[in-house]
Order: sequence, then C-alpha cells, then structure tokens
Amino acid sequence: ATTQAAQNADAARTVQPSSMGKSVVIVNTSAGSMGGGPTGVWLSELADPYYAFQAAGLEVTVASVAGGAIPIDANSMGDPYFGDQAKKFMHDQKAVGALTHSVKVEASMADAFDCVYLAGGHGCCVDFVGGAAKELKALVEAAFAKGKIVAADCHGPMGLLECSVGGAPLVKGLEVTAFTNIEEDQAGATEWVKANSVFMEDEFAKLGAVFKKGDPWTSHVCKAGNLITAQNPQSADACAAAVIEALA
Repeated sequence: ATTQAAQNADAARTVQPSSMGKSVVIVNTSAGSMGGGPTGVWLSELADPYYAFQAAGLEVTVASVAGGAIPIDANSMGDPYFGDQAKKFMHDQKAVGALTHSVKVEASMADAFDCVYLAGGHGCCVDFVGGAAKELKALVEAAFAKGKIVAADCHGPMGLLECSVGGAPLVKGLEVTAFTNIEEDQAGATEWVKANSVFMEDEFAKLGAVFKKGDPWTSHVCKAGNLITAQNPQSADACAAAVIEALA
C-alpha cells in the first residue's frame, strides 16, 4: 500500500505544474516538555501538510525554533491519532532526515519562502512565544508584511500571538481560529495549559481578532487575506489545501 501511495504522490507531482516554482517552510517546536510534562510536535500536523505540499509540487523545508532534532509528542503516535501520513513519514528516510536535521528558523527566511507554515503540538506553547521565538516572530512579521502566505494549525497560532504589524497586533480585526478552550478541556490539558501557558481562544479575543471556531475535533479553517489558520489536527489537510490554493 505504501508503494501505491508513493506512486500516487509521484503521479500527482507529474500532473501538477512541475514544482510550481514555489516553496514552503514548515516551522515546528523544539520544546520536548512543558511544565515537566512531555510534549513536542503533533506528528500529523507536520506529516499531513508535508506530503500535501510535495504532491502539489511545492518545495518543502522542515524547520524548527532551535534547529536539529524535532521532538514528537508521543501521544500523536498512538491510536487513534497515528494516521496514514504520519506512519508513512516515520518510514520515509528523507522525511525522518528532515525531522532529525531540521533547519533553524531565521527571520531572513521571509525572503526565501512563499509560505511560512506553523505546525502544532503543545510544545508551541513553550517556544513559539517569548525569548525563544525571537527569530520566529521576526519571520512571521516579515513574511506577512511582504504578502507571503502565513499559515498556522492547532497550537501553531501561538506563534501569531506576539506578532505585530505597524504597531498593532497582526491578527487585529482578522478572522482566526486555533485549538479551542473546549478542545483543551476534552484533551485533559486545561490545568496543564493554565499553569504553563495561555488559552489561544482567549488571547486572540483580547488582541481584537475575530475568533471563529468549528465543532471540537472537526476540520475548520479561517482565511483572512494572506493569513490562514486552522483549529486542530483534523484540520491539517484542509489547512494545507488552503495554502496550495493560495499559492496557485
């Protein structure tokens, strides 16, 4: 089945305009723990867009806040979350190489890529904000100002909270979504987040964004100009599709 999937991906690549001439950097957390609890990237939120972008002929670079090996949230490799693309990713030598030798995020990437895509996982609560996120913040602000596509899924939107444009919050007045308070609660993460981070739904409202949410654990994407946000792991494919459409 894996070979068939690979053939399908190859076929998709040949049908699409060759490499579209465009590129995406998928930025991941480098934080393997939060408040003593293990975390990392939610694997499907990296794997799903990684293969969707490749199938669309986009050049994909895997990056992280600190560079090097990206920690994976072990829960994302358990049932029922360990999906086909995530499994394929872990058996894909090139993908695993990109995961273990990720490129360090730099503000200058705003010139090199057509889209900056922020993958999720609770690790983002640790290093997509604050001092660790200095380069990421500069990258997102610069890419957004240049009209490049900025996309963020699940906890990836943590990386938007501290960004500003012309002295105002980047998200002010824009429709956005992210992992919701009810999803944090249903994931059993409310106290963990309360003790170590913030609730994105509340923070975006404080920043003057128009926060829109779908039903818990269902695909939901918001598009506001060159900003694309998505709610949860179930939204990863739709978020990637919205990026591909925006870059076409």
